[in-house]
Amino acid sequence: MNFKFSIYRNIPSTVHGPRSTVYRLPSIPYFRPVEGIINYLSVEGVSRRFGERLIFEDITFGVNKGQKVALVARNGTGKTTLLKILTGEDTPDTGSVTYNNDVKLAYLAQEHGLKEELSILGNLFDADNEMVKAIRVYEELLLNEAEADQDALQKAINRMDQMNAWNYEANAKQILGKLNIHDLNMQVSTMSGGEKRRVALAKALIAQPDMLLLDEPTNHLDLDMIEWLEDYLARTNMTLLMVTHDRYFLEVVCDEILEIDDMKIYRYKGNFSYFLEKKAEREELEFVNREKARNLMRRELQWVRTQPKARTTKSKARLGAFKDLKKAAHVRLEEDELKLQLNPHRLGGKIVELHRLKKQFGEKKLIDGYDYMFRKGEKMGIVGPNGSGKSTFLNMLTGSEEVDGGKVVIGETVVFGYYTQKGIKFKEGQRVVEAIKEIAEVIPLKGGAKISAAQMLERFLFPRSMHHQYISKLSGGERKRLYLLTILMANPNFLILDEPTNDLDIFTLSVLEDYLQDFPGCLVIVSHDRYFMDKLVEHVLLFGNEGKIRDIPGNYSAYRAKISEEERQAKALNKEIKAAQPKVVKKETTDSGDKPKKLSYKEKYELEQITKRLEELEVLKAGLEEKLNDPSLDHEKLSAVSAELGEVMSELDEKEMRWLELSEIA
Repeated sequence: MNFKFSIYRNIPSTVHGPRSTVYRLPSIPYFRPVEGIINYLSVEGVSRRFGERLIFEDITFGVNKGQKVALVARNGTGKTTLLKILTGEDTPDTGSVTYNNDVKLAYLAQEHGLKEELSILGNLFDADNEMVKAIRVYEELLLNEAEADQDALQKAINRMDQMNAWNYEANAKQILGKLNIHDLNMQVSTMSGGEKRRVALAKALIAQPDMLLLDEPTNHLDLDMIEWLEDYLARTNMTLLMVTHDRYFLEVVCDEILEIDDMKIYRYKGNFSYFLEKKAEREELEFVNREKARNLMRRELQWVRTQPKARTTKSKARLGAFKDLKKAAHVRLEEDELKLQLNPHRLGGKIVELHRLKKQFGEKKLIDGYDYMFRKGEKMGIVGPNGSGKSTFLNMLTGSEEVDGGKVVIGETVVFGYYTQKGIKFKEGQRVVEAIKEIAEVIPLKGGAKISAAQMLERFLFPRSMHHQYISKLSGGERKRLYLLTILMANPNFLILDEPTNDLDIFTLSVLEDYLQDFPGCLVIVSHDRYFMDKLVEHVLLFGNEGKIRDIPGNYSAYRAKISEEERQAKALNKEIKAAQPKVVKKETTDSGDKPKKLSYKEKYELEQITKRLEELEVLKAGLEEKLNDPSLDHEKLSAVSAELGEVMSELDEKEMRWLELSEIA
């Protein structure tokens, strides 16, 4: 068997099920060769079972070059398991997975997969590829330029020229900058989980694979990073197969959605809006077909009951058809839905008051004298870059973090429900129902009704068959759903949700959003899920400006629109100020003993490269402008050329500014 290995993760070109099972690609339209279409991935008849639990059965699909495909399903139905089968980390019980031999793959798993003993640089360029090796040598010399041997540096530069690696390296630098990764010497073992995840994402993108597999790529990214990644993946030529709960991501990036439902797979040729529309149509048609089968079965049942025991050949055939009809008529289409009918405690007039609140770590001010009074029914969103103090602020609200100055006053009727990023640590060997009974045997609902812990679990999509299952055997999303249940069971009237959407499926999120929209208490949300924030919050607190917190009215989209407009106005004003300023020619003097600044070896080389690149960009710009004037271009090609011209113009502006800086020093 031939194997094709990726730069990022070893993925065989063919992943087979049991040796006793032989599968061939089915002769169905999806896999028929079409002129101009190249098949990258073929999945045929794949099934997977854990113990007695069947996860999915006889799944067949394919991914062609250039497609951007998302995989959606409820938690616990095998999304991550299927991705692991596709990468060879897990083995299917039946079926096969086959890749095109020429395709280069990269895989971002939920576990980062980095080598802890290496630095960021060592992990990013840890490959047998000669170009990647050349970049690694060059970058290592640059990181230690002061001690670097100039001859070695020149050799590295020459090697980069020979390999034509500069565009690859520039792309890597852009990706690292956008993901806020700067210190390439940092040891991976010293980094936080979120930092490791970002490095793993950077590694997958820098590899520039033909096909990229992503498992929840937006987890641990701040909102600016998510928006950049969304734009990057929407414009890239890479073929994508991803699992994500980010609905804006699904809307903008994906052109096809695969849904695992009832252990089968359904294919929708379109983005998230199209998927919702066609899924509703499919389910409606299935209900209609089942009702027809039931009506026909009633008539056939009457015929069966009136027939004599001695069957003719003709009646036996009709009896066999009746059995198939009975099966179709008893298909269960009504899905269990998550039901949230809890009864929050009454909230009094005095809720939570913040008076001159202060907090800092070392020299870094997170909150500097902030005043605020919460109102009943308020729905607040909190945004800001990672490390700006969002989670610290939530911890101070609940008293789990001490304040450096000021005070937090909490009303007597306030009952907090705090969903943290860390989650809850369930006891070793604990079963699902035991974790719930530990909190309460009986839970009060609206209208004075009460239900048992077991009934509550069923409402949270944990059927009786799962009640005595070990929590350690649950999927990540199922554990998060169980954790959410433990928070809501206390019927809090002040809900704090810190990244509640991570690992929850889009169906659970939809029900949670409906519940929170009618939630009568206070709601505070920190989330990188823009759809979730847009649907729920009424105003946004912006952290990250040297301890000053801005309060911006409206949902997340309103906040982004306001910030974008402010940035546009600031740039316009800056240009006006620069244009109005007289140019000052600085005279170099040596009387003071201060030596004029000179270009370093690295900067000299950078200036040379920028000069070359500017010439290339001008040629590209002229060519693209000429294409735009071509009347024969269709709308799709016109949009692509326009987008490419925008990128060229953006890079041209950036390079010109840097050329001016370096030229001034020179």
